[in-house]
Amino acid sequence: MIPEFQKLILPEIPNLSNIDVYMQNSGYETFRSVLRLTPDEVINEVKKSKLRGRGGAGFPTGLKWSFMPKGNNIIKYLAVNGDESEPGSFKDRQILEFNPHQLIEGILIAGYAMGITSAYIYIRGEYHKWISLLQKALDDAYQKGFVGNKMKETFGIDYSLDIYIHKGAGAYICGEETALMESIEGKRGYPRVKPPFPAQYGLWGKPTTVNNVETITNVPAIFKIGADEYLKIGAPGQPGTLLFGVSGHVNKPGVYELPTGIPLKELIYDICGGIPNGKKIKAVIPGGTSMPPLTAEEVETAIMDEDSLSKIGTHIGTAGVIVMDEDTDLVKVTQRIAHFYHHESCGQCTPCREGTGWMEKILNRLVEGNGTSKDLDLLVSVANNIEARTICALGDAAAWPVRGFVTKFRSEFEKRIKPSHTFVPQNIVHGRRNTADQLIENY
Repeated sequence: MIPEFQKLILPEIPNLSNIDVYMQNSGYETFRSVLRLTPDEVINEVKKSKLRGRGGAGFPTGLKWSFMPKGNNIIKYLAVNGDESEPGSFKDRQILEFNPHQLIEGILIAGYAMGITSAYIYIRGEYHKWISLLQKALDDAYQKGFVGNKMKETFGIDYSLDIYIHKGAGAYICGEETALMESIEGKRGYPRVKPPFPAQYGLWGKPTTVNNVETITNVPAIFKIGADEYLKIGAPGQPGTLLFGVSGHVNKPGVYELPTGIPLKELIYDICGGIPNGKKIKAVIPGGTSMPPLTAEEVETAIMDEDSLSKIGTHIGTAGVIVMDEDTDLVKVTQRIAHFYHHESCGQCTPCREGTGWMEKILNRLVEGNGTSKDLDLLVSVANNIEARTICALGDAAAWPVRGFVTKFRSEFEKRIKPSHTFVPQNIVHGRRNTADQLIENY
C-alpha cells in the first residue's frame, strides 16, 4: 500500500481557492520567507529538490532556471503553460480551481529567483470556467498587494511582478513552449527552431523561462517543507507528488495526488477501484495519448515515474493514465489518436504534415476492412520517418502511439485484414522480402 504522505498540490482544505482561507494556511508567507535568500540560493534549493517539469518533458526545473541570464536590468519573462490540450490530461485545471493562489505564489518565487518582472499564464481557450476562477484569484492577490507594484510595500522589497492571463485559441500545438510564445505575441502558433532556446531568445526576443502549471505550483511546497523533506517523497530520480489523471475503464476515474514511483497496478486497482464488471486490462497509456502504450503484462510491473517507465519504452508524460479493458477495439483507438494528431499538426514540417495524414488514411482503411497486410509495416515505417524529424515534439507524439499499438498488439490489427487483401511482396532483395521503405515506394 502507498505510505502516508503530505499532499503538496491539492491539500484537502475546504475553500482553499479563497484568498483569506489561503492566507490562514500560511499563504504567501512562504514567498516572504524566500525573500531572505538570494536569487541564486533559491535556484539552488530548487535544484536540490530535483523537481522535474510536470508538463511532459520532465526537464530539471532548477537547471532550467539557471539558464536565465543574471541581472535585474535585463527584461526577462516567465511563461506558465496551462494549455493542457494533451488528450487524457486534465490535472492543471484542478489547480486552477482548487489551489490557484499556490500557483500565483510559485510564480512570485520563480520571478524573484530569475529577476523576472512580468509573467504570463497561458490557458487553453476551452477552459472558460477555469480562466474566470484564476482571474478572480489573481484580482484578489493584486488587491491584497501580493502581486504588482504594491508588493514593495507589502513585503518591504524593491521588487515587483505583474502577472497576466493569456487565453489560447484551442490549438494543441500551442502547448509546445515556443509555439506558446508565438501565440502570446499574437502570431500563429508555429514552433520555433531551437537553438536559440527560450532562455536566450523567448518572448519578444527576450530571455524567457517556460514552466508547466503543476511544476510552478510545486515550488512553494518545496520551500515550505524544505528540499530535504521533498526528496523523501516518491521516487529518487523524480521526487515529490504527481497529479495522476486517470480515465477510461476504471470504476473511480479522476485526479489523484500521489507520490511518484507508485506501481501502476496499485493506482488502477487500489486507488481507482479496478476495472468495471471485473474485466481484464488490455492496454494502458501511462501519460497522455502521445506516450507509447503498455500491454497487460507490462502493467503488472510498471512503476509510475519517468526513469522506471523509460526503461520499458514509454514515459510518464503528463501522468494522464488511460485504461482500456479487454473489449476495447485498439485499432479504432489508434485511428482516433492518429486523427487527433493529424488534425492538430501545424503543418510547418513535411514529415509531420504529410505523415500524420498517411497514418490516419491507412488506419481508416483498416477500420473499414479494406486494409492489406503491407499496411502494418507501412504504418511503422511512416511513424519511424516522422520521429525526430520535426522542429517540435508533435511529430514524436503522433508517431509513438501508432507504432506502439501496431507493434505491441499486431495480432489485433492483423484480424482487420481480409484474406483476399493479403499482400505478398514481389521483389526480392538479396533473398529477403521488401523492407518497409521499399513498400512505400511500391505503394
